[in-house]
Order: sequence, then structure tokens, then C-alpha cells
Amino acid sequence: MYHDILVPTDGSKLSEKAVETGAKFAKTFAAKLHILHVRPPLDRVIYSEGAATIYLPKEQVRKQIADEEWQLLTAAGEVAKACGISAETEYVLSQSPYEAIIRVAQERKCDLIVMASHGRKGISGLILGSETQKVLTHTDIPVFVIR
Repeated sequence: MYHDILVPTDGSKLSEKAVETGAKFAKTFAAKLHILHVRPPLDRVIYSEGAATIYLPKEQVRKQIADEEWQLLTAAGEVAKACGISAETEYVLSQSPYEAIIRVAQERKCDLIVMASHGRKGISGLILGSETQKVLTHTDIPVFVIR
């Protein structure tokens, strides 16, 4: 039924549940599992009035980001492994997580996206928005939502 499943993760407990569900689906359908994390690029200098800035060399920042990504994706991969399946992991840089999720799903030819949703409703859902909601409304790939 499904051949390639994408699970975006942010490292939260709810995302961990989505990874576990995606891994179980992948095992059931003998599908490939792709775990993705989207990080915003560090392309802007942040200024604060009256504050001194500390210069961090780009290589130091890149290494720290790579280490954080490795830890987050390794933890997600371990969740999949505990379900009896291996997963491909990757992270991408994007100002728009939902667009990156859809793009990666299309590039990997995924036929299912498994995502977590915090289930915000009312004004908070409207104001804060939801990457899951945006994925749901901007893709024709089936999306299985975990709450």
C-alpha cells in the first residue's frame, strides 16, 4: 500500500510518537522510512539595541548545528530501530518548514506523510498556525496526523 513514508520531527515527545507510528507503518507495509528535521537558516544577524554582540566563527556555529541535528535525528532513528526498522534521516534548512516537508516528500516520492500536531484550536490555532495544517492544505500526498 505505502512504499515511502516521511516523518518530519522537531524532537518533541509528540514527534517521537509520530516517528514510532511511521516506523510501525513502514514495518507493516515493508516501506522505506524517511525522518526529516527542518531548521531555519542562520542567515540574519540579530541586533539588540544597546547590547554587545559576540562573534562566533561560522565553522563553530555549523559544527554546533550539525551536532544538534545528529543528536535529534539519531534519537528519532533509535525510536524507529526499536520498532524493528531502519530509517534514512536528514535535515534541511528552510524559512518555511511546511514547504520543505512537501518538497522533500515529493523529491523522495513519498506516498504518506506522518506528522504530529499539537491540536491547537480557536484563536491560538489561528494565530500560531500549524505546520501540520499547512502541509495538509498544500499537498495531495496523504497525511496521517498524530495527536
